[in-house]
Amino acid sequence: MKHGFIAAFTLAAFTITSLTGCVTVSEEHKGAAKGAGYGAAAGAIAGAVLAGEGSRTKGAVFGGLAGALIGGLIGNYTIDRKSTAEQTAARYNYQPASGTMVRIENVSTTPTSVNAGEKVEIQTTYALLTPSASDQTNVTESVEIRYGGDLVGNPEATVAHTGGTYTSTIPIILPADAKKGNYKVITTVKTDSGKDTRETSFTVR
Repeated sequence: MKHGFIAAFTLAAFTITSLTGCVTVSEEHKGAAKGAGYGAAAGAIAGAVLAGEGSRTKGAVFGGLAGALIGGLIGNYTIDRKSTAEQTAARYNYQPASGTMVRIENVSTTPTSVNAGEKVEIQTTYALLTPSASDQTNVTESVEIRYGGDLVGNPEATVAHTGGTYTSTIPIILPADAKKGNYKVITTVKTDSGKDTRETSFTVR
């Protein structure tokens, strides 16, 4: 089955003059532009990402990296569909009269303890419940990474899904000089009619 989606990633430090024009990145946020290294930042921010065949879709992630994560790299963003709309609705005893709902089932970081320069993956599993199995719903997935209370990462994507259960993964390669300590990861998944938030963390040792 083929699933198409559009991913739009935002970063306040980017100034887009046109879809094909120049992009200006502040010194503070150059890690975000390095962040995926998949071509011109303007094209990435415009956000057209095409799905591949099968249950997995893949695209480049672009988001903010600042503070303790400057110089880090954001890798390929992937989404796997784990359950159909019907399977998900049955598991939640969902009734169409309830409208569109989203529920985060799990957020994790792998591994939970890493060295500077290594990769950590932020994985989110969520259920999207819709009145019709064929309804396309815009879902925004946003992640805040905080260190000592300061925001040091904020990748965000808006994807169009039919109902079902999905697992998304954002890999981040930490800079070689990433500060040691605990990093809080706050993930929010939202639609026009509601949202859900879950928190986890990882440690740089």
